[in-house]
This record gives sequence, structure tokens and C-alpha cells, in this order.
Amino acid sequence: MAENPDRPTPVEEFVKRAEILASGAEHRIPSWLRPGDPESRLPVLTALIVAIALQLAIPKSYTVVPRWPLIALEVLLVVVLVGINPLRLSRQTTFGRWASYLLLAAITVDNALSAVVLDIRILSGEVSNQAAVLLGSGAAIYITNVIVFGIWYWELDRGGPFVRREGARPYPDFMFPQMTERELAPPDWRPEFLDYLYVSFTNVVAFSPTDTMPMARWAKAMMTVQSIVSFTTLALVIARAVNVLG
Repeated sequence: MAENPDRPTPVEEFVKRAEILASGAEHRIPSWLRPGDPESRLPVLTALIVAIALQLAIPKSYTVVPRWPLIALEVLLVVVLVGINPLRLSRQTTFGRWASYLLLAAITVDNALSAVVLDIRILSGEVSNQAAVLLGSGAAIYITNVIVFGIWYWELDRGGPFVRREGARPYPDFMFPQMTERELAPPDWRPEFLDYLYVSFTNVVAFSPTDTMPMARWAKAMMTVQSIVSFTTLALVIARAVNVLG
């Protein structure tokens, strides 16, 4: 019996099935692993401006380095970063990346040193007896700690916002619930700055991860350091303020 010449061969059938499967492969890949649109500059810029303003709110007696030269350096770095990517984070440069790291390192070190000085002066009894000044200084350090570590997490997770946008790194440093429970998020969901800021906030409030788990060792180490700075500052400031008010 002659074979039907119009019937595809087994190889052709296999290729056809493979094409059908491949045609929907893009939709099977999670949105946070697919290339996406550039992220907005405005949320991060607003957070940086708030962090710099809070540094000015810390009294000179609780600082180590001169205030205005440091603030001038930070403002200059912010201007450079905005010049590279004014509204959308679409242009990645080596200079911009290292400028971001230098800016964050300056704020982080200054805020951590201010926390250490404040803690030492509280323990030694040299701190101000004005509860408003004490609480205000502690709050400035505490909020700056939340902001700067939130930006660090955003800058480093899976290589930073530019690499995440390309979907080049499949292994997350932070596992958000939307990554494992895809039905709980829109089809185009991907972590952005406010998600990392929330992670930073919950870490200093609960002193541990909540809904988002750190996967990389550097993320666990940074969250540990952030919790230590926040816990010591919060505990000593509140204890001293209660003593002053009492």
C-alpha cells in the first residue's frame, strides 16, 4: 500500500510540535526574567534627596566628618547621575555605576559613624538632655538607614536595575513572593525600587526578613548590618529619652 505523499514525515511532525511549544515559551518565562522597560529615576532620586536632607538634621555633636564637604560631594554625585539618566534608567555606564556606589558608600559610612557616636555618647552620659533633640537625631539616623540600604538592595540585586531589565541573571539575590506565586501579581510584574525600600523597612522593624527572603550571602550580611545599626540606635535612644522625660 503506497504512503500518502501529503502526510508529513515523523521528522516534520516533530519539528512542527517543537515550533508550537516554542511559540508560547515567552509566556512561560516569568516576567521578572524577561527584558522590560527602563525603570523611573524619580523614586530613587526622591529617596536620595531625603537621605541627604536627613544628614543635615543630625547635630554636629553626633557627626565625625565635616558636614558640608560631604553633602557637597553627595549633591555633585546626584547631579552626575541625573545627567546620565534624567528620567528613565535607560543608559548604563561604568562611571555612573561607580558614582552610585561612591554616593551610597558615603551616606552609609557617615550614617553608621553617626549612629556609633550617638550610641557612645548615650552610654557615657554625654548626650543632650533635650528629648526632642535626642529623638530627632535618632529618627534621622534610623530613616536614613532604611533609605540607604533600600537603595543598596536595589542597586545590587541580580546585578542592578540595568541588568535586571535585560533579564540576564536568572538567580535572584532577593526572592519576592511574586516570583514564586505568579498568580498573585500582574503578568508584567518585576521588582522596582519601592519593593526594595519596603524590604529595607521591614528588616529594621522586624529585625529579620518578612515576606522577601535574602538568597545571596551578601544580602544576608547587609541585612544583618542594617539590623544591628537600627537596633542599637533605637534601643539606646528610646531608653535615654524615657530616662530624660521621666
